[in-house]
Amino acid sequence: MLKLTLPESKPLLKPGEKEVLFVTNADLRESANVECWPVQSKFEAKLEQALAKRLGLKAKRAHLYKGDKGHGFISSQREGSDLFASIDPDAPVIVLLTAWQYSHHLAPSLVKHRGPVLLLANFDGTWPGLVGMLCLAGTLTSLGKSYSRLWSSDFEDEFFYKGLESWVKTGTIKHDTSYLHPVDASHPVAKTPAWEIGRSVGEYVLRNKEILGLFDMFCMGMINGVFPQKALIDIGMPLESLSQSALLVEMAKVPQSLREECLAWYEARGMKFNFGKDPAKELTRDQVLEQCAMMIAMARFTQRFGLSCVGVQYQQGLAHSCAASDFAEGAIGSTERFPIPDENGKIIRPGKPITCANEVDMGTAVPQTMLFRLLDSLGLPSETTLHDIRWGSDYEGTFYWDFEISGSVPFEHIKGGIAGSTGYRQPAMYFPKGGSSIHGQGKAGRLIWARAHYEGTQVHMHIGTGQAVELPAAEFERRRRATTYEWPLLNCTLDGVGRDDLMAGHQSNHITVAYVDEGKLADVLRAFVAQAVTQNIKVCVAGDAFKLL
Repeated sequence: MLKLTLPESKPLLKPGEKEVLFVTNADLRESANVECWPVQSKFEAKLEQALAKRLGLKAKRAHLYKGDKGHGFISSQREGSDLFASIDPDAPVIVLLTAWQYSHHLAPSLVKHRGPVLLLANFDGTWPGLVGMLCLAGTLTSLGKSYSRLWSSDFEDEFFYKGLESWVKTGTIKHDTSYLHPVDASHPVAKTPAWEIGRSVGEYVLRNKEILGLFDMFCMGMINGVFPQKALIDIGMPLESLSQSALLVEMAKVPQSLREECLAWYEARGMKFNFGKDPAKELTRDQVLEQCAMMIAMARFTQRFGLSCVGVQYQQGLAHSCAASDFAEGAIGSTERFPIPDENGKIIRPGKPITCANEVDMGTAVPQTMLFRLLDSLGLPSETTLHDIRWGSDYEGTFYWDFEISGSVPFEHIKGGIAGSTGYRQPAMYFPKGGSSIHGQGKAGRLIWARAHYEGTQVHMHIGTGQAVELPAAEFERRRRATTYEWPLLNCTLDGVGRDDLMAGHQSNHITVAYVDEGKLADVLRAFVAQAVTQNIKVCVAGDAFKLL
């Protein structure tokens, strides 16, 4: 006779009549969690004050501070799963985010949670809960889970209070996302020559396939960056799943002489590396030489498998094995690039960038690869990259975004190109093996931006336009010091899309950008929309870009 024995369940945690439960999620890397805890603690106090002062409620923490770890964050999927197994499934829950967080710690439990869920973030550059919130929001959207989102710089403004009150009383917060305009082949723009160009490119992709070659997947908990296979196949962009262990093997085959030649090539063109002697804290030549080997190995895989795009997961895994991937990813995505030979000495794709999706995010690999194919087919500059939607603030009456990624930008996006770039050691908190970033100020110019996400197995894409600006030195320096000093920083406005618009409707912490000359912007936008529609993607055009159609 069968006998069932399961671990004993704990009594369900339920909020009292005047209580609201909150949880908090953060990193898998404990060094980051310890560093970020003081700010989290500060905003927990602010949340408690706001609930008490405005609504007469008490904030109840659903999990304990971990004295042995030095923080009170959820820091693993197991921990998050155990926590929600002990919470009343109908209880309203606030997820308070003040740092980067791994969405998979909580997402599987939040999807099954019946009670209202609020993702609440601080809006800050140094401690970017907003980045983590956008990632978790995009993840829950992709998984079909209803939720609310809210953000604030200090948890003291009326926007924050009204949103919090709405969620407490109704279980929802309704934001205006009317800046997003659905577009399909029935729009009048479909009768333009530019649409026909985009349709032809889309049909080419569906017929010939753009293969996305990614070295491992699921970087830093980004469920929103891992698309279902059917979703990719339906748009003509299937996955070539590669192993980072194979990348290490290929790197080992790159001789020292070729590594040295590669580094010397960038130094001869004016890139400045901030070299030191202590590899634990400073950038060393050996670290950059290892990054050169990675770039060469990546290019050889690209040629071997006929890839249209390549990307490296890096965190977690390679972070404890070799120097950071960012210099390699940014350099390989540049048109001006060290001539990389294959095993027979033939230069790989000379004169063309090799599209590179940082953090193996498929939601940016899709628009990056599509933009490369379209722009290259038109004979236009075709370098692309992604950035974190890191922060933003006002300067002389205008709100400028700070878009920033950990170093993997093409040199063509930097003011001054290679000579305008500086290599800093990646922060030891995240990169124990070091490696160089590609730091520089994002050059001024017109932009197309995009982001793909999935709902079920349907790919969706938001597309817009913007203006990159070169802020004065003092203001740029202020923003550098408010974010991550070692990383490249792009300041921009998005046409007809304000801060709260993007925070309300964007489905990722990432955004894809490509530069397009003003005179060609409208036609390229029309063609890109047509290409996406042809590739079976549901498109929304954002803000004033809709007027360009």
